[in-house]
Amino acid sequence: MRRKTTRLRGKKTTRKRLEVCKHGPDLATEYTRYTDTHSQCYTDVTDHQVPFPPPGLKEISSLASWTVSTCKPGNGVAALRSSSPSHFWQSDGPQPHYLTIHFFKLVHIVHMRLYVDFAQDESYTPTKMQFWAGMAMHDLELFSEMALEQPTGWVDDGEIDWSKRPVLRAFVVQVKILENHQNGKDTHLRAVQLFARDEGMAGRGASGNMDVGSVAGSFVAEVPLRTKKKFGVKKANNIKMAEWMMDPEMR
Repeated sequence: MRRKTTRLRGKKTTRKRLEVCKHGPDLATEYTRYTDTHSQCYTDVTDHQVPFPPPGLKEISSLASWTVSTCKPGNGVAALRSSSPSHFWQSDGPQPHYLTIHFFKLVHIVHMRLYVDFAQDESYTPTKMQFWAGMAMHDLELFSEMALEQPTGWVDDGEIDWSKRPVLRAFVVQVKILENHQNGKDTHLRAVQLFARDEGMAGRGASGNMDVGSVAGSFVAEVPLRTKKKFGVKKANNIKMAEWMMDPEMR
C-alpha cells in the first residue's frame, strides 16, 4: 500500500486511503483514516449525501431563524444547518435542551425528519424527544413525542400519502430533548428538516413534467360558464339624477 507522509498540526502523520464504499446509486461514502504516529489516534471522515425531499414535498427549513438553548464553540446552529451530517449541534448545559425554529410566515408543515448517529455519538444520542408548535413562544403546545433506541441515519415516518396527512399550521416549532442514551448530559443532533406540500407537483406525472391536460381540465371545471346576457349592454336603471347634478340651463 502506498503511503504519503504529511504534516498535520506540527506532527508527523501517515495518511492511508482505505476504501470507497457505495451504498446504492445516491449514496457514496468515502473513509479516510489519519494515523497519528505519536498518540495513535484514529479519525474517520465520512461524507454523506443529503437525500432529496420526498415526492410531493418541498423543504421549508430555510424560511426560519434557528436558535439553540446552549452550544459548544463551533458546534452551534451553523453546524446543525450544514449539508454534511458529519457536522452536528452539541449542547453545553443542563437538560432539557431546546432547538427553536421560528418561521418568518405562517407555514403548513406535513413532514419532519432528523438525523442522528448512535454509532458515532453513543451517549450523546437523544432517546426521548418532544415536539412543540404554536403561533408564538408563549402559546406552544405539545403535538408529538418520540422515543429512539440506538438510531443511525434519518428518522422519519417513511413513505406515506402526504395528501391525506394532517397539516400543522404554525409560526414556531420547538424540539425538546429530554434524555440521552446511557443518561448522557449533552446531546448531538446532526440535521433537522421540515417539509410542506409542494403545490407545483400536484399536476405533475411520474416523469415530473406538468400534465397540461389535467391542469387545464380542472381549471375549466372550477370556472363557471358565463352566458351572453352577462356580457351584453347594461340595462338602464330607474335612478333619477338630482337637479344639482344636471347641466345648467341658459335662460
